[in-house]
Amino acid sequence: MLPNEIRVALFSGNYNYVRDGANQALNRLVGYLLRQGVHVRVYSPTTDTPAFEPAGDLVSIPSVPVPGRAEYRIGLGLSAAVKRDLEKFAPNIVQISAPDITGHRAVTWARRRKIPIVASVHTRFDTYLGYYHLQSLEPVARGIMRRIYQRCDAILAPAESTAAVLHAQRMSRDISIWSRGVDRQQFNPDRRDVAWRRGLGIADGDLVIGFLGRIVMEKGLDIFSDAIDALSDRKVAHRVLVIGDGPARGWFAERLPGAVFVGHQVGNDLARALASSDVFLNPSITEAFGNVTLEAMACGLPVVAASATGATTLVQDGESGTLVPPGDVEAFADALEAYARDPDLRERHGEAGLAYAKTRDWDVINSVVLKTYQRVIQRRERYARLTGR
Repeated sequence: MLPNEIRVALFSGNYNYVRDGANQALNRLVGYLLRQGVHVRVYSPTTDTPAFEPAGDLVSIPSVPVPGRAEYRIGLGLSAAVKRDLEKFAPNIVQISAPDITGHRAVTWARRRKIPIVASVHTRFDTYLGYYHLQSLEPVARGIMRRIYQRCDAILAPAESTAAVLHAQRMSRDISIWSRGVDRQQFNPDRRDVAWRRGLGIADGDLVIGFLGRIVMEKGLDIFSDAIDALSDRKVAHRVLVIGDGPARGWFAERLPGAVFVGHQVGNDLARALASSDVFLNPSITEAFGNVTLEAMACGLPVVAASATGATTLVQDGESGTLVPPGDVEAFADALEAYARDPDLRERHGEAGLAYAKTRDWDVINSVVLKTYQRVIQRRERYARLTGR
């Protein structure tokens, strides 16, 4: 099947109204598909103040703000207008990017029409519940996820470690790896700016520990701040640079009174802030991949990360960074202290991470998705010929 014969209806819970790693990956994918001649139509909640211009045609679906997290919206399914638009577009494959209400409705719509379905996994939603003291609901969440994923023809996971978890949880038998790339024009060591650091009151000899991402509890803010406290108790000199914004910023700032908060950054400003750190700390266990970890590696930073999905695929423990048992505050502090006391170790691990980041070409990575589309469409067509259904 040729690319120009493929018509993709892509369903997203957040395509462009809040900037994050997941929707940027989806927009890069759509841009790649369009360049190959694939026809793509995106269905997602929208707002009047999107974070960035969307790639491709975007159709707004009915949605409401998420309770307690009004910056995000939850789709309410497929309205009559959306269904008419779908029928007119006539997709021959459907992709969902979240196991939400709209994702469930899209899967049902496609199955009734015998259209193959691919699900892409971008985050481990079930792990979010622990940060809001709802651990008892994790089995329910996994059951909901299993129900939708088992109704899909294939799953796209961003890392081998994530695929292993999905296999163990019986989400699907057909799981391919759609990894992530990094824009090395944007993220590279040359973005480091000592004058910019000085302007923030950071001395040239200060060890800067970087945080990058949405400032939300599920990013492991509690472990991050506890590790910084442990480092301070050891009398290890350091500064913390927080890049990003979010609803937990006030809490995070209170826990890290000496930190420098530079807020939400984009483009070259984002790359400058990240490259101007010395070590990247990512204690999150909710990532399916960890785009920010790869971006830090592309900037030549050693990484200290939780040994969890995503990071275990990206970071070679003892070579390009240090992997730490999730939640082990003292082990995080040990790793940070080692980098603080050994600049040569920082340099060696940073160079190894940079070498790995240079292998992550977006077009090669996105070609896996196109091949998956072709494979599941052809498999469905063979099944129809053999069974008459």
